[in-house]
Amino acid sequence: MYRIGIMQGRLSPPTDGRIQSFPVSTWRQEFFAAREAGLYCIEWVYEAGTDGKNPLGSQDGIDAICDLVRETGIRVDSVCADYYMKERIIGKDGSVNPQVASHFLWLANQVRLLGARYMVLPFVDSSSMKTQNAREGLLRLFRSVRRELESLNVEIHLETDFEPKVLAEMLREIDNPLVRANYDIGNAASLGHPASEELPLIGSSLGSVHVKDRLLGGTTVPLGTGSADFRTCFELFKTMGYRGSFVLQAAREEGLTELALALRNRRFVEDLLVQTAGRA
Repeated sequence: MYRIGIMQGRLSPPTDGRIQSFPVSTWRQEFFAAREAGLYCIEWVYEAGTDGKNPLGSQDGIDAICDLVRETGIRVDSVCADYYMKERIIGKDGSVNPQVASHFLWLANQVRLLGARYMVLPFVDSSSMKTQNAREGLLRLFRSVRRELESLNVEIHLETDFEPKVLAEMLREIDNPLVRANYDIGNAASLGHPASEELPLIGSSLGSVHVKDRLLGGTTVPLGTGSADFRTCFELFKTMGYRGSFVLQAAREEGLTELALALRNRRFVEDLLVQTAGRA
């Protein structure tokens, strides 16, 4: 079975028109829908606003998640920490918010208790780090929490809109095997970052992949209809020896149920994996 998963919330109707959010009322049902769709895992979403209703926040809630993992066979290997898109760890001036940094370590411990392997930390859109000061603040953050992360043994995968060379340099400067890169195929395409240039720069620091398609400079669109060069991406994943999951984060489409869309997108990725299986 290929390790194809889905972002939590993508198997439920959208909340308030949002493309991605924690499904407060339907998170349990998503495990059964993921199993029906033939998926491997769900990437959990932890966001501000619904955090008080997210079972990841308590041991009883974590136990309930683990019960569903055992019942359905659908794994939760990762948590997407959208919380920090609203509650910024790094200020625009590069300052590290100590309260939010403390919350970040608390959440990393909850990820450990869940038995997940990594947490995706997004620095895109509202949490994008456009200045050198902000990037230097990120370096200070990871230097200050290095010991705690090593104790927790939870990987942090950075999802950024940095230029490829800047991202590669940041990873070198952080110099921590627990801090790796998340590669979002659609976001890279929207930013005009060729996979043939960016992925080799990331190299062995590639930790996880989000499968999405976007128009150059534009929005998310159905897989295969935007600017993403999927064939090159998957050939490079193969060449690089990537062994992680491929998490579907694709656009919603009118006329298709969430389950039907997940099935179609799973097959889209499977076809790419089959086509590139023999390539080195």
